[in-house]
Amino acid sequence: MDYLKTYKSFINSQHLSEGVRITTGVLLPAFIMSYFHMLSTGISISLGALFVSITDSAGPIHHRKNGMIVCIVSIFLVSLCAGFFTNYPVVLALFLFACCFFFSMIGIYGTRASSIGTATLIVLTLSTDNRLNLTTATQIIQHSFLIASGGLWYMCFSMLLYSFRPYRLAQQALGDCIQSIAEYLEIRSELYNKHINYKSTYRQLLLQQAIVQHKQTEITELLFKTRSIVKESTNIGRRLVMIYLDAADIFERIMMSHQEYARLHQYFDETDILNDYYLLAKELAKNLNEVGIAVKSGDRYNSDNDLREQIVTTREKLDNLRLTYLKPDNIDGFISLRRILENIQDLSDRLTTLEKYTYSENRLKKRIVTDSGYEKMISSQEITSRIFFDNLTFKSDTFRHSMRVSIAVMAGFLVTQLFKIGHSYWILLTIIVILKPAFSLTKKRNRDRIAGTLAGIIIGVAILLTTNNSVVLLVLLILFMTASYTFMRTNYFVSVLLMTPYLLLFYHLLNPLDFKILLKDRLLDTLIGSSIAFIASIFLFPSWERKKIKPVMTDMLLEAKEYFSVIAAEFSGKTITPSAQKVARKNALVALANLSDAFNRMLSEPKTQQKGVEMLHQFVVLTHTLTSYIATLSYYIQMQIIPYNSDDFEKVIEDIEDNFTNAINCLNNKDVTIKNINEHDSLRILNERANALLQKRRNELEQGFLETSTRKQLFDLKSFVDQFNLIYNVAADLNKTTQKLAPSLKSEE
Repeated sequence: MDYLKTYKSFINSQHLSEGVRITTGVLLPAFIMSYFHMLSTGISISLGALFVSITDSAGPIHHRKNGMIVCIVSIFLVSLCAGFFTNYPVVLALFLFACCFFFSMIGIYGTRASSIGTATLIVLTLSTDNRLNLTTATQIIQHSFLIASGGLWYMCFSMLLYSFRPYRLAQQALGDCIQSIAEYLEIRSELYNKHINYKSTYRQLLLQQAIVQHKQTEITELLFKTRSIVKESTNIGRRLVMIYLDAADIFERIMMSHQEYARLHQYFDETDILNDYYLLAKELAKNLNEVGIAVKSGDRYNSDNDLREQIVTTREKLDNLRLTYLKPDNIDGFISLRRILENIQDLSDRLTTLEKYTYSENRLKKRIVTDSGYEKMISSQEITSRIFFDNLTFKSDTFRHSMRVSIAVMAGFLVTQLFKIGHSYWILLTIIVILKPAFSLTKKRNRDRIAGTLAGIIIGVAILLTTNNSVVLLVLLILFMTASYTFMRTNYFVSVLLMTPYLLLFYHLLNPLDFKILLKDRLLDTLIGSSIAFIASIFLFPSWERKKIKPVMTDMLLEAKEYFSVIAAEFSGKTITPSAQKVARKNALVALANLSDAFNRMLSEPKTQQKGVEMLHQFVVLTHTLTSYIATLSYYIQMQIIPYNSDDFEKVIEDIEDNFTNAINCLNNKDVTIKNINEHDSLRILNERANALLQKRRNELEQGFLETSTRKQLFDLKSFVDQFNLIYNVAADLNKTTQKLAPSLKSEE
């Protein structure tokens, strides 16, 4: 591991920037007010800033601002009402139930709305603490205004920082996206390893592909919904758009390099050529990762010539291997190796282009980035009351989750009322933070919360036993706080691990005498809240992935069929715009990411809920492979190697689409009227043409002729025919797998 590059990547990451922004925005009011001997007022303002910061996640600036405004209004109204209801437990309980339900339900409007709901519910739980001593209406109103003013302060602070460096967030998000693509390529390089574990590697690929897709969606929204970037008013804005477009194309090129790796290993494991390809892919991933770091930091990326030299050396080795190892029965393998090397060369050339875009002095004209087609890929979240009321049914996952949260919080509130626990609001807070719509996410959060709290308590106690110096403790508090919010969105365990000592230090500085009681309350409240949340996730309207995965599978097949149809239309003489191809590809990749996410969540659920998991894994791997094959076909079309509008392709295309239709009908419990794929012979004509040319080439090799015109013709024809064979076979396998899965999935409904 290159620790210097890792350090540079972390220092320039959006997560560290977010941690520093939140810590500064939260602590400044407390420090300023304490200077005027008004610490309690400063803490109230800081709390408001902290709550609103939860909604200040990456995204277009107007979305961030609107989200914070809504959050400010919400926390003001909730803290005001809760303040008046505190002395009336029954009314407060009803208010808790109603708020938990409503602010959990608004999650149907997207991630930012969900974060607004979480922030509001956290304010609500803290407002139930009787130690606030809000006994009069004036105090309650004043406290609510202080909370709202803290939120308003944080919003102004965040917007001010944005105005100083408006492109900084986009740079960091884009750099992270490129680094995630580099990691995907790093994993994919293992397919050339002689000791490959296919099952493990494909699972890692599916996980990382989902991560890449989520990051691409985020940066697409960020770039194309930010007017200053879309209008290309500055050079840096144009460069960011061009880097994004090229990075998206690089990811597509990486996906389309998919080959029959088992056959390649069978042909070439006794040689070292696959190890050379393995090292090339590793070097590509390393260079791409360095580009990501350069984009995040705003530095100029200077590549060395190692990659280019390695490509030249590998090409020479491949040429020499052809002279000594090429046989009539391994021609297919050499064609695949040549395709892969061409793809690597293409990726290297694109890296060189990305390198130029990191030069700040490289001026780009506006027309370079026009008509990219990516604006059409931006999705918008509709916010209407109809959506809310349509989801008021137990068929809705959001509705079941909202009911689960409401009942679990009521149970926690009942415990706090019966046993009068010290910091009782921590129980409610733990329930709200841990409970997620999916069981797997709740399980992971529960584990991370308990383990992080225990480890954090140990760290906090060790610090307090080591020093009592207030300045040292304050500095450590700031560091722990910054680090905690840095990892809040990426690693919940680490975040809780760092949050616990900073809370202990904070309360110790306020009241050193209550330290032992604080430790007991923190641990006890966390255990109680975690237990209630875990029990609720299992027994209260549980949401198991197996019961929800069929629509996700159907959507994947529909988008894959559409993606294939758009690409294959070129073979029928139709002209499809590049933007239509990009939209179809994006929709297929999003559907694949959703399917991969759902499957991986299922793996974290109880074994009793994992029936048929091996067959589902096969389905997921097949769809990933299929998407790669279709992407490869689209690349060959761009190369314009052979005439597209050939009658030989139309029957093959029809049969492949029939397989998709067959599989979709199975999942939708419809009658399957299309003939079985085994009865089709549409590939025969294409394969006969390719085999005739292949036999001619074999005869030439047997006679000692290596360089002939047949070689080029065979390479061009096999590129298309092989790809149609691969897509055809995977579509048929998907059809068969779906027919085996459909009965068991139907029984889950």
